[in-house]
Order: sequence, then structure tokens, then C-alpha cells
Amino acid sequence: MSDSFSDKLKHFWHVVSNVRPIVWICLYISLMPIFAVIYDLMPDTQFRIPDGATTDFGSWLYYSIVTITTLGFGDYTPAHGWAQAVTAIEVMCGLVFLGFFLNSVGSMKSEIDIESEIEKQRRVHESSEYDKLMKNVPVLLHKLNIFLAYCYAVTTPESRRGAAGEFNPDFEFKDMSDLYLPSGIPTDHSSRPAVEGLMACASNTSLYLDSLQTRIDMTIWPDMLEDCFAFVAACQMFVSEDLLKGWPERKLKTSPAATLEEAIREISADIKAWSGPDESGKRMDMAPAVELYHFIKETGKLARNLELTATKLASK
Repeated sequence: MSDSFSDKLKHFWHVVSNVRPIVWICLYISLMPIFAVIYDLMPDTQFRIPDGATTDFGSWLYYSIVTITTLGFGDYTPAHGWAQAVTAIEVMCGLVFLGFFLNSVGSMKSEIDIESEIEKQRRVHESSEYDKLMKNVPVLLHKLNIFLAYCYAVTTPESRRGAAGEFNPDFEFKDMSDLYLPSGIPTDHSSRPAVEGLMACASNTSLYLDSLQTRIDMTIWPDMLEDCFAFVAACQMFVSEDLLKGWPERKLKTSPAATLEEAIREISADIKAWSGPDESGKRMDMAPAVELYHFIKETGKLARNLELTATKLASK
């Protein structure tokens, strides 16, 4: 029973403390005319009234103000029971409301102090995470640039590749015709197919972005976090990597091609001649290339967004 009463009392005090100070001060002031009306309705014989003083509403409003503020000048005084009781009630109400007002002011100040401390900690946290991100930006930009370079190599025929080519997100399916030729990008000195370099780079970049999310609170930059998550998810959901690597060998077994180079040329010709992803249901053997097409479209856009966001943050 006592616990229940104590809980109710705590709840009541919590509610009272959360009322804004302006509300209590308005209620405190509103008591003055309310009690003035009560005094005005009471017989004048209940009070000792100074000689020559009036007993209109203005006089009782003055008496109410003097009473509730506990000034007590003594010119108007309660002389009998009812007047004394009402006057005492007004004084008590004034003290209670004034107490609630002061408590509310203290509660609001504590709330402001807490919010200020939280904001201070938030700024410190953001500054710390920003410093961490800035230390990783050079590596991040390097990985994204290499990934976009591989995207450019895979989606650009060898005859159109340049030393400083830039990935075009609006590439067509037929532009991937030379995906099995070496990439030719400055950082790739191997002779492996460009598509294999792209897959290896995508995996490496995905792992780095995933680790970045665990080491840095990326929720501070929600757009960047969303792009990182989408890039990692796209890499994890890509299932045609092995099929793409083994496509020339499979082509060699099912076509007149006598050598691996001839099989690669046939694949290139098929990609150039094919109408594209819209007809994917008619050529199941082209399914890996179709998935690669959509994969590069999505991850290439995400990589460019991440590159722009990281560059913008670093320039602040």
C-alpha cells in the first residue's frame, strides 16, 4: 500500500516538475482576480476596511495581490472566520504555486544542462569519428578509384580505352565485349582478364567498406552509410563470378572454337550482337553477363557517390 502511494507521489511530482514554468506563473497570476471575485462577493463586515476606502472589485484585487504575495500591508484585514479562511487559502495556494514554479525552473535548468552536456558529447564524438574517417579517406578513395577504373575497363571496348578514361554509368551491354581482355589500367600489370580484376577489386573494396562500418560510427553520415551497405550487399549477392571466370572454357567445349582465344572472340561477338538484358530469357548462357551488367550499373554508381561524399567531407 505504501509502495503504491509512494509510486503515485513520485509520478505526481514527475508530472508537476515537467510542467513549464510559464504555466505555473500564469496560474499564480490567475489566482489574483479569482480570489478578488470571492472577496467581492463576501460581505464587507468580514473585513476591517480603512476609513474612506472603497470596496469595489479594484480594491479587492489590490487586497488579493497583497495577500498572495504575502506583503500584508495591513490596510485591508480579514476580521472574521470566512474572510480569514479564504485569505489563508489564498496565501497557501500562492506559496504552493510559487513553489511549483521554482521547482519547474530548477527542473528546466537541469534539463537544459543535460541537453547541453549531451550535445557537447555528441560534438566530441562526431569530431573523433570525423578524424578517424579522414585517416581512412586516402585509402578509401584509392580503392574506389581502382574499382571505377576496372568498371571502365570492363565496360569499354579495347579500341576506345584511354590512359585517363572515366567510367560511364550509361554504358550499353555491347560495350562489355572486351571484358576478357587485359584491363590495361596502370595499376594492373597482369595479363588476367579485366572481368577477373574487377571481381577481385570489388571483393577487396567490399571488405574494406565493411570493416570501415565496424571501425567508424557511420551513422553520423547516413547517406554514406547507406551507400557502403548497398555496395557490400551487392557484392555479397553477386553469384556469377565463377560462371564468368569459366565462360571461355565452357564456350570452348560447346562451339567450333579450337583455342581459348577463339572462344573469347566468340563471346565478344555474342555480346556485341546480342540485343541486351531485355532478352535475357532467350539466352541462358548470357545470364552471367547480364548479372555483371546490372552489378556494374549499381556498384559503379555507388562507388562514384562514395567518392564524391568522401571528397566533400575531406574538403571541409
